[in-house]
Amino acid sequence: MSTKGKAAFIGLGVMGYPMAGHLAAKGLDVTVYNRTAAKAAAWVEQHGGNAGVTPAEAADGAEFVFTCVGNDDDLRAVVLGETGALAGMAKGACLIDNTTTSAMLARELFEAAAGHGVDFLDAPVSGGQAGAEGGALTVMVGGDEAAFQRAKPAMDCYGKAVTWMGPPGAGQLTKMVNQICIAGLVQGLAEGMNFARRAGLDGEKVLGVISKGAAQSWQMENRGSTMLKGEFEFGFAVDWMRKDLGICMAEANKNGARLPVAALVDQFYKHVQAKGGSHYDTSSLMYLLTGD
Repeated sequence: MSTKGKAAFIGLGVMGYPMAGHLAAKGLDVTVYNRTAAKAAAWVEQHGGNAGVTPAEAADGAEFVFTCVGNDDDLRAVVLGETGALAGMAKGACLIDNTTTSAMLARELFEAAAGHGVDFLDAPVSGGQAGAEGGALTVMVGGDEAAFQRAKPAMDCYGKAVTWMGPPGAGQLTKMVNQICIAGLVQGLAEGMNFARRAGLDGEKVLGVISKGAAQSWQMENRGSTMLKGEFEFGFAVDWMRKDLGICMAEANKNGARLPVAALVDQFYKHVQAKGGSHYDTSSLMYLLTGD
């Protein structure tokens, strides 16, 4: 698919850098912004396009403006204010946020964007760095359906499954469900692999068998072997998972949902952090069981 038009991408981390690259590869004229200017310069050297000095400058004239930053405060900083993206966007443009944030902030930015005559979509992603690099992310989108339909071809550049979930905030709420499910899956996988090893089984053979049955999951297919090897220096960091689980539990306190397993796994990740594993992949729950 070839996409035409002008876009901006704000935030060139491990996810945003390749996502912006897919937009450029599919034909969009992309201007990027990153807090560390050298990262933006490296992206332009690799993919072409331009770099803006501020988010507003990057967003100037863009039909679609994408953001992918760290947390709620980071997103407010690049969207709002005199140098924020909204200040540079023309009426009728669409702001698409791929950050994982609170649903409350998504609704806040929807209203702020509407005040500028701009559409806003909360569009968090799942699939990790590998999914971003391969253009195969799952994208969960909240906002006006008409805006989603207009923006979907652009999001398809980096997503294999791009789905409208409902009104503003629905994308972020769906991402919370995703993280709640992952927390339990990873802990279960860690316990299973540790059990297999202590039982004297060949862990790789165990994975080969049970991954063909009801226990199969993305985590098993992509993290089971590295868990067995004690390899955690890659992937989605524990710090970011704890941020996400904090968002989940704050929302659960509002809607009355009980999250006993997610809360427990969050504390396990706290122990990983205390052992110096803040930047380990989330599969490092295995580390607490083995002591490796």
